Amino acid sequence: MKIATFNINGIKARVQALCDWLDESSPDVALLQEIKSIDENFPRELFEERGYNVETHGQKSFNGVAILSKFPLEDVTRGLPGDDSDEQARWIEATVVGDQAVRLCGLYLPNGNPCPGPKYDYKLAWMARLEARAKELLQGEMPVVMAGDYNIIPQDEDAARPEAWQEDALARPESRAAFRRILNLGFTEAFRARVQGPEHYSFWDYQAGSWQRNDGIRIDHLLLSPEAADLMQDVQIDAGIRGREKPSDHVPVWIDLAA
Repeated sequence: MKIATFNINGIKARVQALCDWLDESSPDVALLQEIKSIDENFPRELFEERGYNVETHGQKSFNGVAILSKFPLEDVTRGLPGDDSDEQARWIEATVVGDQAVRLCGLYLPNGNPCPGPKYDYKLAWMARLEARAKELLQGEMPVVMAGDYNIIPQDEDAARPEAWQEDALARPESRAAFRRILNLGFTEAFRARVQGPEHYSFWDYQAGSWQRNDGIRIDHLLLSPEAADLMQDVQIDAGIRGREKPSDHVPVWIDLAA
């Protein structure tokens, strides 16, 4: 089962680029972030005609997450538990049923800038809720994949210029510590389980020729429960599509599970 995460930075602006990638890469499941669309306006028919089941958790002009799956989706839930007042569309869960069931969580973690400030407080509070949900998911003892745009640079080698990010919410010590706490529950960060070293990125800013200079950061991650980590066969970053026409500033990251 090939499972990808992809921050598309607006479904309206990126629909052709997304469809082209789906046709070429043919993931079984794609977890999308920043669809920037209400559910009613999401062009689901384009994906349904490609054989995908579609579930969305949208929001006008901002945020928004979706799941496209060639397998049936069951027990779909929307919104990260722990704060009923949080109206931002950043979390969607479903169970995908292939050879075995896998619990999928698609997430768009808050950016947190400017830092310090209310947005950074929201980011850390959201990560505390994520940690609590991650604990609950582990208790189910089934394969779990929590994937998306984490807006976290886990360590210095995940940025071309780490010194430029030291005071940024993506790399602040508090942010990295919150990310490590989730990993320390027993999750495996899929990419670093297989690939070591610098110069592996999933995001390049649109400004200042970042793509051309490979001035990137790695902030899109797939976290696997022990049961899911045991099934992982491959993990890749589809970096090349960043150089195409009208790209997202992110690129897909995907894993292949024996499921």
